Amino acid sequence: MSWLTGDWPALGTVCAKTAMLAVAALAGLRLGPRRAIAELRIFDFVVAVAIGAVIGRTATSVGTSFVIGLVVLATLIAVHVVLAWLRFYPTASRLMDHPVEVLVTDGEIDHRRMRRCQLTEDDLHGALRQRGFYSLADIRFVLFESQGGFTVVPRTASGGELLTATAENGRGA
Repeated sequence: MSWLTGDWPALGTVCAKTAMLAVAALAGLRLGPRRAIAELRIFDFVVAVAIGAVIGRTATSVGTSFVIGLVVLATLIAVHVVLAWLRFYPTASRLMDHPVEVLVTDGEIDHRRMRRCQLTEDDLHGALRQRGFYSLADIRFVLFESQGGFTVVPRTASGGELLTATAENGRGA
């Protein structure tokens, strides 16, 4: 029956290690650079999953101490900070971030870019309907952002410098 109930005295240790690792992760992430949680990049996601795995495995492993978990957390947070700074260099940024893709220009779908982004027309039309657009004729541009979201620019919108540059070369800044 121990497979069901576990080792009752160890529960206190598990709770303590979990709480201390969670506080350490929060403190470390708070001290790091401010990043938009809603705009996770690939490397943000990888680090977030790894931090969760470290907290979970360290907390439940009898043979892994809090200090080892803390060192791993500190290493992951340091790697995250370095990766965030590397994005300021164009070569590293191209390796870590997807470019912005222009999927629709003046109501015309760019099927080659849709395939490159692994999107179907149903994906596109669904995203447009969610934003209140029911006809491609009403759309000037649809951008597939580097984080995976869509930006829809209606025909009535005036194009600014950023929008014009993105549409001309199909790449974001």
